[in-house]
Amino acid sequence: MYTMRNELAQELEGIRADGLYKDERVMTTPQSGHIATTTGPALNFCANNYLGLANDPRVVAAAKEALDQWGFGMSSVRFICGTQSPHRTLERAIADWLGYQDTILFSSCFDANGAIFDVLLTSQDAIISDELNHASIIDGVRLCKARRYRYRNADVSDLRAQLTAARQWGARRVMIVTDGVFSMDGSYAPLLHICDLAEAYGALVMVDDSHATGFVGAGGRGTPELLGVEGRVDVLSGTLGKALGGASGGYITGPQEIVDLLRQRARPYLFSNTVAPAVVGGSLRALEIAREADQARADLAQRAALFRDLMDQADFSLLPGNHPIVAVMFPGEDGARQAVAVARRMLELGVYVTAFSFPVVPRGKARIRVQLSAAHSEADVRACVAAFVQAREELGR
Repeated sequence: MYTMRNELAQELEGIRADGLYKDERVMTTPQSGHIATTTGPALNFCANNYLGLANDPRVVAAAKEALDQWGFGMSSVRFICGTQSPHRTLERAIADWLGYQDTILFSSCFDANGAIFDVLLTSQDAIISDELNHASIIDGVRLCKARRYRYRNADVSDLRAQLTAARQWGARRVMIVTDGVFSMDGSYAPLLHICDLAEAYGALVMVDDSHATGFVGAGGRGTPELLGVEGRVDVLSGTLGKALGGASGGYITGPQEIVDLLRQRARPYLFSNTVAPAVVGGSLRALEIAREADQARADLAQRAALFRDLMDQADFSLLPGNHPIVAVMFPGEDGARQAVAVARRMLELGVYVTAFSFPVVPRGKARIRVQLSAAHSEADVRACVAAFVQAREELGR
């Protein structure tokens, strides 16, 4: 045991020496665009709080009401004695909003993505996954027995080649799975082309829309609406932990038969406690707000465009796009150290951002991922850019 602890300590020291150690900073306030940490007040540009609902008084009030009416927790899984009427109300509301027959809640979207493939696919089937899909999709694919194919990020030609290979192998069912928005790049999947290929090859399409639902597309209906493929994506997974209040919980929404089978066989659903009543109540109110949040979505888009324009003027390297995820790149062998140093200095200047490096992103592609929110003002955006500029100048990057 002591030998193992020494080995682990050496491994941790190596992570620190490579500049890849991930520190967790403690917030001393609720989540918002303006927060405080143990080091002082800060503008928060690293949360998934896209619509600013994480501490919205309406959402908090709904959560409190649900807590009073329905209790603190379920102490059970759904099929035993863990379902209350608000759970079904939320599931039906999600399905109605996004245009599907039914929805099933999970403790997290990680669990949702970890559940679905093993239920729907066997060793006779094939799954074709984008190389930059979220870790939850990657882990879920590993748990199923289907033959695995991977295509280059958003590369339609390579996807066609993998579909051809799967059909030549003789796959019974074929499923294409992709993020709607790739969370480290802020780029969109080419869903129109993906759906066209799926129809040509008789494949299902599943999209994880965690970084889109609520704030992308008309009515916040996500990438299928934005990219013109509503009704053509067979299965959608998503989260309650980002734009929809930011608490916890995830879901799969889709055809009735898929949802019903997940209730029978999805292991993270069958063996995990039900989403807490207060989370359900707050999330339902957040969903109602999001459906009507046209002004907040417009504000968010304006803030993201302003940030990109100002950072371009300051000669920072950004990945292209128009999503409120903006990747500020620090390429090369020393990029990880540079990104960490800049992020650390920015926090000292009162702007909280987070650096990402391997293994979260590929080696040599370190970045600071900035996430805009409707809770930010134009002045907040300008202050963030000013902190980037000052940190770069002081550190000589």
